[in-house]
Amino acid sequence: MIALTPELLLRAYAAGIFPMAEDAEEREIFWVDPEQRGVLPLDRFHLPRRLSRVLRHELFEVRCDSAFGDVVRGCAEPRPERPKTWINEEIVRLYTALFELGFAHSIECWHEGALVGGLYGVALGGAFFGESMFSRVSEASKVALAQLVARLKRGGFRLLDTQFVTAHLERFGAVEIPRRQYHRELAAALEVEAYFSLEPLAGAAVVSLLQSSTLTS
Repeated sequence: MIALTPELLLRAYAAGIFPMAEDAEEREIFWVDPEQRGVLPLDRFHLPRRLSRVLRHELFEVRCDSAFGDVVRGCAEPRPERPKTWINEEIVRLYTALFELGFAHSIECWHEGALVGGLYGVALGGAFFGESMFSRVSEASKVALAQLVARLKRGGFRLLDTQFVTAHLERFGAVEIPRRQYHRELAAALEVEAYFSLEPLAGAAVVSLLQSSTLTS
């Protein structure tokens, strides 16, 4: 079996494929290139009114890249709707290495000094590949997602890859596109020089960025 490295993982993303494991106990990883790919169009993010209020009131302290490993571990926690995780130790190792190289990022929601939700993914050119998110309290992962989209818009990103579309992501505008279309959009996004900002972004600024091209309900 070919040893997986961060460099190989980046080449895989650029080719439109991503890794998963069967479960946390499985040592091997397999590659995925779905016929229908989940994406969240950055110019059509759906901002619910309740989330808009949560953002404006700044119920959470939002940080970036301050606890990447903890976010990955949080995403690997069993949940009622997903008792098994696809994040094994090899996934943790690879994405930690990508983080150390500056390609992987986390967005974290903190409350009273505790990490209560967040997400992580990989930035390559003008594409961001969302990997997973978690929430230990209500609204935390939603705030992290809104913060992500706002930062991607501000930084000039063109593509937010969600891999698959869940009912949760569909609420915010995620859609499926055919593999061929995804590969075209990915190729165009990889040509873009984008910037992933780690600076604090106030909730009101997030709402303003998102409402500039979306509807609320």
